[in-house]
Amino acid sequence: MSAIDFYTNPMSRGQIARWALHEAGAEYEQHLLEYGGSMKAAEYLAINPMGKVPAIVHDGRVVTECAAICAYLADAFPEAGLKPTADERADYYRWMFFAAGPVEAAITNRHMKWEPNEEQELMAGYGNYDKAVAALEGALTGKDYVCGARFTAADVYVGSQVDWGVQFGTLPSSQAFTAYADRLRQRPAYQAAKAIDSALIAEAQSAPA
Repeated sequence: MSAIDFYTNPMSRGQIARWALHEAGAEYEQHLLEYGGSMKAAEYLAINPMGKVPAIVHDGRVVTECAAICAYLADAFPEAGLKPTADERADYYRWMFFAAGPVEAAITNRHMKWEPNEEQELMAGYGNYDKAVAALEGALTGKDYVCGARFTAADVYVGSQVDWGVQFGTLPSSQAFTAYADRLRQRPAYQAAKAIDSALIAEAQSAPA
């Protein structure tokens, strides 16, 4: 199986995809792109017309969107044990895509200082921020991972949302969220991926303007 081409910027959601690559044990070649520069170049737009990272190219096939990358890698590298069992499948898909849809939208809109009124809540897929966050918190309460006792690819995506949310204050520091984030931060693949991105960020920040 060929190595994966991984397009990213360390200060982006590409951190999610890198963690997923390390959890999957996948060999990859990183391609670092710049905002407003190589991210919008014709060569990369042919891979992702949105001009955003991350993206992976595996055996000639392109996958974008972090949740999709996590799910794809779980399927492509089954020996890593990231796929759900039959009993885990419902929670795996439900909460991965709940985090990718309602939670992502709720956090983004709040950050942009837009809150739906009561009528708009009927149209918004997430209802409102408090409802979306409460649902996610309830899904994690009393469990080690999204699907129960076992780590899966859903935890890479959901866990990244929670990890960043607790760290940067876009999610409340509830016991369920902080305990879950702390658990994930102990994983060797998480630590290895973060070390790479942290070093790249430090290098970029120390470079002359």
